[in-house]
Amino acid sequence: MRPGLALGSVLLLLAAGTVATVPGRAVTLPERMADTGGGTQLITAEAPGTGSTTGSVTWWDRRPDGRWVAAGSAAARFGANGLAEGGSRKQGSLTTPTGLYGLPYAFGTRDAAAWTDYPYRRVTEKSWWCQDNGSDAYNRWVEGLPADCRAAESEHLVTYATQYARALVIGFNYDRPVRGRGAGIFLHVNGRGATAGCVSVPDAAMRRILAWVQPGRRPHIAIGTASGPTALTRY
Repeated sequence: MRPGLALGSVLLLLAAGTVATVPGRAVTLPERMADTGGGTQLITAEAPGTGSTTGSVTWWDRRPDGRWVAAGSAAARFGANGLAEGGSRKQGSLTTPTGLYGLPYAFGTRDAAAWTDYPYRRVTEKSWWCQDNGSDAYNRWVEGLPADCRAAESEHLVTYATQYARALVIGFNYDRPVRGRGAGIFLHVNGRGATAGCVSVPDAAMRRILAWVQPGRRPHIAIGTASGPTALTRY
């Protein structure tokens, strides 16, 4: 192939968002994924298998040439019963849903306005996450419980001062909530052990993620396993 044609082919690949293979360079996880959400920031939460309760979280930047570069990484915890395919997950199963999701906004019991550019809601004594399947506010933040949302079926956010010191809402079952699939799935600070279905990381990592994430770059989170039907590369 003539040099001019080769250069043109490379430029077309880059314009299409495809990364040209460079000899000696390892292909990163996001470059092997079917979809990364279309933005230039991505968080991957990977577990060894669906029965795992621990794994890792890595946050990535997409460069102008299409390459994804890791900006940071941390140990992660998953649901007490491991992970489950997001499209068939059941509420109360204590599993973390796999899939690719948006990150609607951040929140926390601590003030973060000075060090994050992401939309951030401060938790108050009236802040709840409604998980009542019979409520119109299902899988939504509410300030004061609506009459149709039972406290026993919801989370009073302020009572989780450690875990929700800083958090990001994961858009699982969020845009068009399916009753019984699950509610209140977040990326948050570690508690004492495995989660009830969220993804958690150490506090220092959560601070770094919130300082890094930028709404204009359309960040997403991909949750999955290293291989198999729920492999991250499927999303």
